[in-house]
Amino acid sequence: MIKFGPSGNCESFYAMGYKHTVQAPEFLDKFNLDCFEYSFGRGVTISEGKAVEIGEAFASGGKEISVHAPYFINFANPADESAQKSYNYVLTSARFLKLFGGKRVVFHPAAQGKATREQAVALTCDRLKILRDYVYLNGLEDLYFCPETMGKLAQIGTLEEIVEFCKIDKIYLPAIDFGHINAREQGSLKTVEDYKQRLEYMIAELGYERVKNFHVHFSKIMYGGKGEIKHLTFDDTVYGPEFEPLAVALKELKLEPYIVSESDGTQAEDAARMKEIYNSIDI
Repeated sequence: MIKFGPSGNCESFYAMGYKHTVQAPEFLDKFNLDCFEYSFGRGVTISEGKAVEIGEAFASGGKEISVHAPYFINFANPADESAQKSYNYVLTSARFLKLFGGKRVVFHPAAQGKATREQAVALTCDRLKILRDYVYLNGLEDLYFCPETMGKLAQIGTLEEIVEFCKIDKIYLPAIDFGHINAREQGSLKTVEDYKQRLEYMIAELGYERVKNFHVHFSKIMYGGKGEIKHLTFDDTVYGPEFEPLAVALKELKLEPYIVSESDGTQAEDAARMKEIYNSIDI
């Protein structure tokens, strides 16, 4: 089943008197939402006990939870010490995800740095093979590890690069941020065909079963010559992308991803709007 939900607690969560993520499942019910992404963007800072408490709340509320690993992961950093830190960021995120009762860890793959694009991508591939080995050694292979498409040109994470990373092992599931793709490609996503072209490419390369329940981030994003500048809300009429063409493409291709809204402060409202748009389309 397709799922919709917010990334983190939005402005209305606090405006309605909620204070902690343990209350998020009750909040999601008010918007008829199905899932939630917990961000460890600035590091894993909660206790195991609190993670178990959050997991129990999501289980009893019938909501699914994913996590976003720390933002400072960079598998293209030439220093082995830095790579080891990146492995640990992903693995620690995965351990806490298990305490939450979730199944998906999203992570930013790498930055190009001073290397050539080819060198940075090759090093990232090598490091993701090592990460795969760590995942199996730690008994975490029942989870999905989701490298994300990135919005800045200097970051590693084009659609093609993410697909190649996911060919390494079945533990890798693509996290496709359509706002990032649109920003990186200067407003490339406008029509149903624009979306279908990307989705059909993924299916051709990875197979329908791998792609059917892939991970999605969606928001409108301001961009400039170097790609992503900042996240916006669905009120934006300048930058896009629009969700409706994606919803049509998903229905036509019979794909049912886990869709997370990363709008700026209106994540729950915009996730609910996406669900409403999706359910209104009759294919």
